[in-house]
Amino acid sequence: MTAPTTTPARKGGRWIEQWDPEDETFWREKGEKIATRNLLFSILSEHIGFSIWSLWSVMVLFMGPEYGVDPAGKFFLVAMGTLVGGILRVPYTFAVARFGGRNWTIVSAALLLVPTVAAAVVMEPGTSYTTFMVVAALTGVGGGNFASSMTNINSFYPLRKKGWALGLNAGGGNIGVPVIQLIGLLVIGTAGAAHPRVVLGVYIPLIVVAALLAALFMDNLAPVRNDGGAVREAARDAHTWIMSFLYIGTFGSFIGYSFAFGLVLQNQFARTPLQAASLTFIGPLLGSLVRPIGGRLADAYGGARITLWNFAAMSVAAVVVVYASAQKSLAVFLVGFIALFVFSGLGNGSTFKMVPGIFQAKAVARGLAGEEAAAYGRRLSGAAMGLIGAVGALGGLGINLAFREAFLNAHSGTPAFVSFLVFYALCSAVTWAVYLRGARAAGRSDATRTQEPQGARQPAYADV
Repeated sequence: MTAPTTTPARKGGRWIEQWDPEDETFWREKGEKIATRNLLFSILSEHIGFSIWSLWSVMVLFMGPEYGVDPAGKFFLVAMGTLVGGILRVPYTFAVARFGGRNWTIVSAALLLVPTVAAAVVMEPGTSYTTFMVVAALTGVGGGNFASSMTNINSFYPLRKKGWALGLNAGGGNIGVPVIQLIGLLVIGTAGAAHPRVVLGVYIPLIVVAALLAALFMDNLAPVRNDGGAVREAARDAHTWIMSFLYIGTFGSFIGYSFAFGLVLQNQFARTPLQAASLTFIGPLLGSLVRPIGGRLADAYGGARITLWNFAAMSVAAVVVVYASAQKSLAVFLVGFIALFVFSGLGNGSTFKMVPGIFQAKAVARGLAGEEAAAYGRRLSGAAMGLIGAVGALGGLGINLAFREAFLNAHSGTPAFVSFLVFYALCSAVTWAVYLRGARAAGRSDATRTQEPQGARQPAYADV
């Protein structure tokens, strides 16, 4: 969704009228400093957004028998934010180009006050389940933050730096999940499970600070504007939907497990709220920390290769979890489940790195070069990221619904884990077949023959 580097000047705000990160002189003398500043404050806003998106994974730990909500109802409650967040990722993606990255970061950060204040009002026994569902759904605005933040940062960085930059941006945001879970643990361990409003009192001022810092230190890129043609082209491209499928396996797993981990520990292993809270943050924390490493590995060795091995590792971890679940071994279960978090985090970095690489490869295959190829890649990858992020987030909904059905019907999470194992094996097969099959022999993937203009060579995806 990046237009040519010069556009008519816009009045007001912090607008940058010319931006060419692929120009190494521009990047070294000016661009890197500006991009780094915007990345830092983008991470802060997205971090708090993830915390609010995962708010109800913490609030349900405070909901004892007096709330009258059974385990299946709690899984459904947690899933509501995932659903709304996934849907909001599409309009949030395009809001960056419509309003400017800085301007939209201010608005999207301020919107986090709505679900936080609402939760502070309703979080007490006697509130109807319908009310809880509506308030939980409001946390979806935190999920939307990810899409706008990633689209914005994608425009600031050159292709050679995108894996690391996007990994840092997303990883810093993802850490918002374990941080709010740690705060929940601290509150339960000190004030007790009867005081959920303390958690909310911590976040309300932080939201205000994030919005103010975005206003003071971030910039809008005037060359970035919505391109309806890019959206339509990205939606027609098979790779957008293939990558959406793979992103369900990585990010969908991360966010789904993050929201459900505490409930699984309570219902499958009879942990108390304090015991569950003391464990739930570990997996999301490690998964968040390794996401930039996944991006860096993808920069060095190719996103497709890292993604393939990552899904293979997730399949092995799922086998461990299925075994531990069937044997009711908490220690083995924790090893396997935390491994799933770590590999989902690595995969988040490698799959998102693949997106700009895929469209850059298609640009080269069309005969484009230099800034023309880079502009084409940014234009299509920016449009595709919103769609991919939205579908991937809905994978978290699928995980929570799978757990809900498993505990409702089998009183165990084992059937859900078996289904996840099958899905990871399928993701491995798709990654190999579409992006790596025949690459070693032919130097390109023979399974990704998309329709190109006559005379254009087929793109090579093995190094995306």
